[in-house]
Amino acid sequence: MANLIPRSILFYRGYFLDFYNAQLPNVRKKIDWTIGLLRDLPSIPEKYFKHLEGTEGLFELRVKISTNIFRIFCFFDEGNLVVLINGFQKKTDKTPKNELERAKQLQREYYHEKHNNV
Repeated sequence: MANLIPRSILFYRGYFLDFYNAQLPNVRKKIDWTIGLLRDLPSIPEKYFKHLEGTEGLFELRVKISTNIFRIFCFFDEGNLVVLINGFQKKTDKTPKNELERAKQLQREYYHEKHNNV
């Protein structure tokens, strides 16, 4: 992962935006703030951004408001491009397997489309 600042943010298809638009205004404001950290800081604290162990370059953007926890999956492409793929509200300590599998599938689709110019 290169430390090129600022980073560019890409919303892959409508998955992230569907999640984002379904949130309350205070949640969207905190998501915007957290994306700003990702875009502008050379090093993002793990409290807000963490690599997902056992994945090929998947990260989670971490958003917490009071007792509500939200996760947004993303990955890096071509240095400073961050691709946001999907988000969900976390209700248990562990990331649900189906959410992680969905993120992996969306990451594969992104690269497939990119390499096949779909």
